[in-house]
Amino acid sequence: MRRLYAGAHSASSVDFVPVRRHKCSMLKLTDLTLHIVGRPLLENASLTLPKGARAGLVGRNGCGKTTLFKAITKDHPTETGSIELVRGCRIGQVAQEAPGTEENLLEIVLKADEELVRLQKEADTVTNPERIAEIQARLTDIEAHSAEARAATILSGLGFNTQAQKRPASSFSGGWRMRVALASVLFSRPDLLLLDEPTNYLDLEGTLWLENYISRYPGTVLIISHDRDLLNTAVDTIVHMEGQKLTLYKGGYDAFEKLRAEQRELAEKTRAKVEAQAAHMQAFVDRFRYKASKAKQAQSKLKAIAKLRPPALLEEAGTMPIRFPDPERLSASPMIKLENVNCGYSEETDILSGIKLNIDADDRIALLGANGNGKSTFAKLLSERLPNVVGNIVKAPKIKVAMFAQHQMDDLHADQTPVDHIRPLMPQAGEAQVRSKVAQMGLNHERMETKCANLSGGEKARLLLGLCTFDGPDLLILDEPTNHLDVGAREALVHGINEFKGAVILISHDRHLIDATMDRLWLVHDGKVGPYEGDMDAYRKLVLSISRKSDITKTPENKTGVSKQDNRKQAAEKRANLAPLRAKISQKEAQIQKLEEAIGKLDSSLSTPGIFENFPDKATKFAKQRAEAEKMLAKVEEEWLMLGEELEAQI
Repeated sequence: MRRLYAGAHSASSVDFVPVRRHKCSMLKLTDLTLHIVGRPLLENASLTLPKGARAGLVGRNGCGKTTLFKAITKDHPTETGSIELVRGCRIGQVAQEAPGTEENLLEIVLKADEELVRLQKEADTVTNPERIAEIQARLTDIEAHSAEARAATILSGLGFNTQAQKRPASSFSGGWRMRVALASVLFSRPDLLLLDEPTNYLDLEGTLWLENYISRYPGTVLIISHDRDLLNTAVDTIVHMEGQKLTLYKGGYDAFEKLRAEQRELAEKTRAKVEAQAAHMQAFVDRFRYKASKAKQAQSKLKAIAKLRPPALLEEAGTMPIRFPDPERLSASPMIKLENVNCGYSEETDILSGIKLNIDADDRIALLGANGNGKSTFAKLLSERLPNVVGNIVKAPKIKVAMFAQHQMDDLHADQTPVDHIRPLMPQAGEAQVRSKVAQMGLNHERMETKCANLSGGEKARLLLGLCTFDGPDLLILDEPTNHLDVGAREALVHGINEFKGAVILISHDRHLIDATMDRLWLVHDGKVGPYEGDMDAYRKLVLSISRKSDITKTPENKTGVSKQDNRKQAAEKRANLAPLRAKISQKEAQIQKLEEAIGKLDSSLSTPGIFENFPDKATKFAKQRAEAEKMLAKVEEEWLMLGEELEAQI
């Protein structure tokens, strides 16, 4: 957790000053110029982010989003302009180094709230009655009594059950420690929360929880993400970094993308009209420039042409496609048949057991289930990478299985170029054919000659995808393929999967990728693998409503001896008794939605350029209305939470 204070000056010429005039702004950038290694990222860019906004920062990879975060936290120098923050603003970021101490996870997260730790320590030694009263009052204000429960809830949402929370951080891998770092910053509840690709080290279940958490976060959020679903469900504003400028759009990513397409189309039409008008006037000039009777008019036309300024065309995404070679021939179905299969990494311990499944030649299957339940184990089973397998696995003759996993990027040779990697696979081909193959992976001439050590994460992912699928597999297994891909590259992956003629098994935290490409859902849970009958919306609700230690399969085993008819009768009576409580919860949810919509409209009005200077009375009115709506929202949300706890206690 970084705690920055307003009013301090960095070593650069940029001013960090508290916001005074714009009382409803959390962050204000004015005429900001930002460079890195001599390359301009922002030139005189401005942005006002209102208090309470949940904004997604988007833009092409390499445009400078992470560097902008560093500028806001004063970790990167800026050339000109000012960065204004609300006085006393606390900024929260995920630490770059994950905790690896012997402290348990709960202790680490609780320590993230420095004020809480300081007050609790002081309370143990202070003797002055007035100071004791002040400390206790402040502890009540910051909800110290529920601190441990809040920390445990956040850790649970990010995948740590009660037992895991008591383990030392040193016993977890780097990816799991990054989740602890994320939990710490969320627990500290900063005024301005900066998150840079937080879902890269989360599974689908953790991503769904984080989406829900951010969508209700009481402070201001600015998040860098390429996850389309998160940018649609968790944020209410998009900040687009393009052309060395920052542009704010209200709504989620789909609304932003639609508006951008409309703006691009309008700019193209306007430009065409202006160019046609200029051509018409130029034709007049060319015809009559040297005729004395028309010379004056020709000169007038030339001046008019000089004043015509066709609008600049908006930048196209321009993402290179992703294509997978099709299998040489389509296998008969089932391509793979598993009969009572157990598998694991040793003879003593099975990770998965009793697997009875068929995989057909045209299957598109997404694997669901929290990390640690065995999704990657099942993928390794299908790709014959497990040392211990018991049972019968029947495969179609000469079947080819390709597997992509993020850790395989470490196998790329840092001192070799993409061309160097492909050339040994095509010993009889000419140089032009080798380069053509690399180009099909989405790497242009410059990047195919660049050593892997200097390629971006997305470019390495493209190369690895090309290497994995080089021989045209019958079954393609993708284990978290989107971690280094931007929104455009993820869409290219969607098209690549849909055009591929073989079978695909996907493990991903990107719900949009699953929805757009997969036909079937399989749940990996409690040592079993089997079909999940619901859709992704149903699974999202399930994840958010049931704790991770609960059984998330369809029907729990009947261990009580009660008949199914009696069970149904009891369930019906329970539903009837809980109906009034559920109705109250629905009513509160409707109130919350209306209040959030009202606040969003007021934020939009308050972000109108010049409203404070030109219409101060109206701006003051909007600000007062927003404060009242925010206060009412907090009250209704508290009532909603209490009703929810009451419902959970009775279920």
